[in-house]
Amino acid sequence: MEYGSIEREIHIAAAPEVVYEVVSRPEHMREWWPDEADLDPVPGGTGAITFGDKSDPEAKVVPVTVVEADPPRRFSFRWVYDEDRTAAPDNSLLVTFELIPSGTGTLLRFSETGFREKGWEAAVLEEQYRDHVTGWNYFLPRLVEYAARVVSTR
Repeated sequence: MEYGSIEREIHIAAAPEVVYEVVSRPEHMREWWPDEADLDPVPGGTGAITFGDKSDPEAKVVPVTVVEADPPRRFSFRWVYDEDRTAAPDNSLLVTFELIPSGTGTLLRFSETGFREKGWEAAVLEEQYRDHVTGWNYFLPRLVEYAARVVSTR
């Protein structure tokens, strides 16, 4: 197995403007992905996403740095890097949401790259890659469902 990148294409029954908000704005992100999101969705903006209750010592808090914010076409960020470091291609993973108008909806091209660049030993690389595949397989369908709910309330 390659363990280099995770890629998905998903059709979402919502306009690119709506999908962009859902993937980039913290108040929307926390509805389908992390339990908490706090970030400034502009290039260079930083913050964190939290899986679990922030008051629980077992909660996983992950720093995030926005790389690209081009509404309603593209949103990308780096994550999975040490809190005391600046996100860079050799120490973080890059998540990209590319939004393409498709009929009355949006084709979402999702990718997560940088697994090999992190320099993990083989067992850690394989474990991290599989963990992320499992995670995105769970969360991306939630994104689709949440975007449909957003559309129904407008």
